[in-house]
Amino acid sequence: MLRAWLRVGVLERQTLLQPESGTPQGGVFSPLLANVYLHALDRAWQERAGRLGVLVRYADDLVVLCYERWKAEAALAELRALLADLGLELAEAKTRLVRLDANGEGFDFLGFHHRMVESERRPGRWFLARFPSARATRAARDRIREITDRRRLWLPPEEIVADLNRFLRGWGGYFRYGNSTRCFDKIDSFTFDRVARFLGEKHKRQRPVNEGRALLARERDLIPRRLVGTVGWKPVPYRPVHATR
Repeated sequence: MLRAWLRVGVLERQTLLQPESGTPQGGVFSPLLANVYLHALDRAWQERAGRLGVLVRYADDLVVLCYERWKAEAALAELRALLADLGLELAEAKTRLVRLDANGEGFDFLGFHHRMVESERRPGRWFLARFPSARATRAARDRIREITDRRRLWLPPEEIVADLNRFLRGWGGYFRYGNSTRCFDKIDSFTFDRVARFLGEKHKRQRPVNEGRALLARERDLIPRRLVGTVGWKPVPYRPVHATR
């Protein structure tokens, strides 16, 4: 079965490509193929480099969390060597060392942005927070715009809200396990205003957003699903200050 998936090729428009190496990028089987091959990396890391930091991997995307900069630098060198043994190499454009302390820039991983932040309730106590990355948030806004685009004004508002709720349920379900409340609040406000504009334009009002809000106040069944209040994970203290991304 694995050989068959490796031989299926890649369809680019009307052309079927048959690469001699690698796995079909974007294919439904690609994450599993990456896990099969990179399981050797996981085992080698534990045996040879586990002392340097914690390797977290999903398919072919990974991050190594280390307590000190010299360990992060050593981890990066060791990672290159282990991948070379497997006939692989890092994507240099996506590889970097970042800090996770108070002055650190943080990093994006699997759609989340990770950053050390100080607790508002307990000053002096820091934890590793995670919330939707800027890219993930832009993508969500773009999708909400598509669903509420004026080109869909011919559709019933109930169908637009149902489409929005399906998207928000999935997007929010993924990002709810983090410190996402502030981001969720912004998405909620943006979604509400997009529905208000849609209703205002559908009823041909002169001020579509403001008058659409008034319509929503009366037609509460058209208020889209709210994400605030669905966050289901509490932050815990975490100390790594460098990461190999």
